[in-house]
Amino acid sequence: MQTRFSSPLPAHLARPGRLAILLAAAFAGGAQAETTVSLDSIVVTGSRIEHNTFDLSAAIDVVDASRIGADQARVNASEALASVPGITVQNRQNYAQDLQISSRGFGARSAFGVRGIRLISDGIPASMPDGQGQAATFNLDRAERIEVMRGPLSAIYGNHAGGVIQLFTPDGKGAPSVEANFAAGSYGTWKTDLSAQGEVGGVGYVIDASRFATDGYRERSAAERDQAMVKLTYRPSQDGKLTFIANTFRQDAQDPQGLQWSEFKSNPRGVAWDATRGNYPAIAYDTRKSIDHTQGGISYEHRFGDHSVLLSAYAGQRSTTQYQSIPVGAQTGSTRHSGGVIDFDRDFAGVSGRWTGRFGLAGGRLTTTLGFDYEQATDDRQGYENFVGSGTPTNCVANTCGVMGRLRRNEEDRVASFDQYAQAEWQGERWAFTGGLRHSRVAFKVDDRYLSNGDDSGRVAYEKTTPTLAALYRVTDSLNLYASVARGFEAPTFNEMFYSSNGGSFNLSLKPATSTHYEVGAKAMLGARSRLDVALFEIRTQDELVVLSSTGGRTAYQNAGKTERQGMEVAVDSRWGERLSSRLAYTWLDATYAEAFTTSSGTVNAGNRLPGVAAHNLFGEIAWRHQPSGFHAAVEGIVRDKVHVEDSNQKQAAPGYAIANLRLGIDRRYGPLNLRGFVRLDNVFDRQYVGSVIVGDSNNRFYESAPGRNWLAGVSARYTF
Repeated sequence: MQTRFSSPLPAHLARPGRLAILLAAAFAGGAQAETTVSLDSIVVTGSRIEHNTFDLSAAIDVVDASRIGADQARVNASEALASVPGITVQNRQNYAQDLQISSRGFGARSAFGVRGIRLISDGIPASMPDGQGQAATFNLDRAERIEVMRGPLSAIYGNHAGGVIQLFTPDGKGAPSVEANFAAGSYGTWKTDLSAQGEVGGVGYVIDASRFATDGYRERSAAERDQAMVKLTYRPSQDGKLTFIANTFRQDAQDPQGLQWSEFKSNPRGVAWDATRGNYPAIAYDTRKSIDHTQGGISYEHRFGDHSVLLSAYAGQRSTTQYQSIPVGAQTGSTRHSGGVIDFDRDFAGVSGRWTGRFGLAGGRLTTTLGFDYEQATDDRQGYENFVGSGTPTNCVANTCGVMGRLRRNEEDRVASFDQYAQAEWQGERWAFTGGLRHSRVAFKVDDRYLSNGDDSGRVAYEKTTPTLAALYRVTDSLNLYASVARGFEAPTFNEMFYSSNGGSFNLSLKPATSTHYEVGAKAMLGARSRLDVALFEIRTQDELVVLSSTGGRTAYQNAGKTERQGMEVAVDSRWGERLSSRLAYTWLDATYAEAFTTSSGTVNAGNRLPGVAAHNLFGEIAWRHQPSGFHAAVEGIVRDKVHVEDSNQKQAAPGYAIANLRLGIDRRYGPLNLRGFVRLDNVFDRQYVGSVIVGDSNNRFYESAPGRNWLAGVSARYTF
């Protein structure tokens, strides 16, 4: 494995680099620790059994409840995951398109939703069987922790597992309590939340309901969201545990779309202008999206001495209606155009089971897991014209735009996956070895019911067996070294199959991308006060899925040969006594095309950088807490390198930036009543920057503006009976 690590921060980040230097100096100059503080966490992601992160041969971070709710609104996962190396989570300031999440570059080109990363919430996948997922359904209000894993061990989670993000809600226990939260801030943003938890008659319960609303930073970016969840746990015996969980999510959001570079520079809060139409498409076509999502699941776990069995099942329904602008010429009657309105009802469900056994072997401990996952989703999907009328002008004068018009698409899309896996881990005094094997089969079926433009019905299936292997060596009690390797599997999603380059029919000829992952790392306790995690990795991908063409409202994809990703992740956590703590997380990622390929726009050269991927990301935080008074304060710094917006690397890249955030709060207890309050100020120096990009947009509307200086304040009260 050849890895290059001579790349400093580039020259154009010289000024943002000053913030990095100040943060690094602060971490290096702290006082000696006054007490011994644990810097390890227990996780289940990866090994599927409880495991210390320090002794796991993988790059994995735990974001606990204190950081998830660190003076935040708890609306977007980007609030909590900014401090995790290797993972990039960008808030688009566009709730119609969800967050932009990538893991070591996987998922960076997704125009909406999340792909390339496995999302799981309390055992229920938030990723569909084809790999497309939505992080918005994560309920952050009651989250106990989020586990984030990158690297080879992710492959044991199957298709699209370039990384795994798994959220856990705590079990209800102890005396009943109720809690109310309210927060408000810039751009008409507010959120209210009410919850209860406890245990009654042996049944633990957690109940939560919230409402969020914002006018949005940009024009036409308002959103409203209602979210609720309930979790019930019951132990019918000492060795058995039954869990039921249900979630609802409803959202209405406007879509401001992306901006061209000149528009971003002149009016970052505006919407794009279309000179050909003579209008603002987002306004003329009233671009927006509505989601209504409900899901529920049940699981039962039983222990038989050193063995255990877990069975679970879930089901859900999701309805989505999205109004998009349509290109010039759509109103002249093109039968191959997408129409502009997407409307689908999705039913999804799944079952899973696994057995875990623990045995003594060769002076060590062997843990073996056998399991299966079956998932399926069916979309009843229609497409309509986003206008009513027969006029030919494209400026929505002769026609009424922003309304559901004629039917242009009608089909049933079904995808199902069936996976079987086996894992084994042997732990001795100094060595630990982990191996895994997963067989995945993903099957797609299209039943086209709109035949005036031809019958696009068809089916295709992808099948792959992916192995993983890892070893860890305990050099001392405070230093572990590890190495791992795996094969990865990434099937096309339905969104990538919807169009081909020859007129819009389904593209069932796409191949899955396959990848080989290598990683070496070190985990060290630096005395009693700090922990250092370092991971070096290389990923070689064959048949990478990239954009072939994007015209007329249709985006067609192709397989583009080979890509290479090399990088380094560093995280340092320190506790400088009882009051001061710090975290530093840095990622360097060199992601390039290893072979040239051709798109409808021309040739993409070997050596070009993958769009949507920054070479350097840095997060730093210094936090102070005074336990007697309950007062706390922190300063956060974020530095990000430039990001290319399309494959040729010829268009204006989104420039690098550096921002600073401040927060402070107080937490006081008065008998059974606990009161909290906070104020935070983000982007303290009011920088204008591109927060996220839309990769390969055919209208050159690549850029999504991030807010300038903005504030948020909140109060909460919890009463324990």
